[in-house]
Amino acid sequence: MKNKVLHKAGSRGLANHGWLVSRHTFSFANYYNPDRMNFGVLRVLNDDFVAAGEGFGTHPHDNMEIISIPLEGDLEHKDSMGNVAVISKGDVQVMSAGTGITHSEYNKNSDRPVKFLQIWLFPKSQHVKPRYDQITLKTEDRKNKLQQILSPDPQDAGVWIHQDAWFHMGIFDKGIETKYQIRKSGNGVYAFVLKGSFTIDGTELSERDGLGISDADGVDIMSGQAGSEILLMDIPMNV
Repeated sequence: MKNKVLHKAGSRGLANHGWLVSRHTFSFANYYNPDRMNFGVLRVLNDDFVAAGEGFGTHPHDNMEIISIPLEGDLEHKDSMGNVAVISKGDVQVMSAGTGITHSEYNKNSDRPVKFLQIWLFPKSQHVKPRYDQITLKTEDRKNKLQQILSPDPQDAGVWIHQDAWFHMGIFDKGIETKYQIRKSGNGVYAFVLKGSFTIDGTELSERDGLGISDADGVDIMSGQAGSEILLMDIPMNV
């Protein structure tokens, strides 16, 4: 029998620093909820708004797979591996923090905000060599279908990470139905609605709602309105 956990948008933690407004699906920084520590290996799902010209100063990470998905604007990245890059909507950025890295993230623009998702997954291997990668995808390739943006295989579509995880994004017209088949036995799916609305396995979701489903082979998805956007994260449930 499928297990479900529903996280409504308004139930998330909130950090409002003026220059940064961040919504936390799971416990993070000053937001602590013992019932919201993780969903399988999904440890952090932050929905961040960074004001014009502002950003995160240099800070460290280790032993975490970190994925950034810009939703609006341009995010500038610099790290201790020597990478300097700007990511925008349609891009996906990954860092394997491994044995340790430092990096900074800033809104490149002085006249408009940047909005992006910051996602952390526990890795399947500890103390790997740190690495950075990014890719630009054609968002038209996710029209009324699920476009793979991340996997564990460097030869597969999208970016890759040190975890048995597959991420997909889709933009759907109203009433489009699709079925997602879970890629690995023992994995679950966490769905996050970016825009519009969806019904997933009978559960209605609105913008920025999240739904975790485990003990399932797949999930049935139907879009509720034109332009609805979704992120699906197929991830191991055993940490």
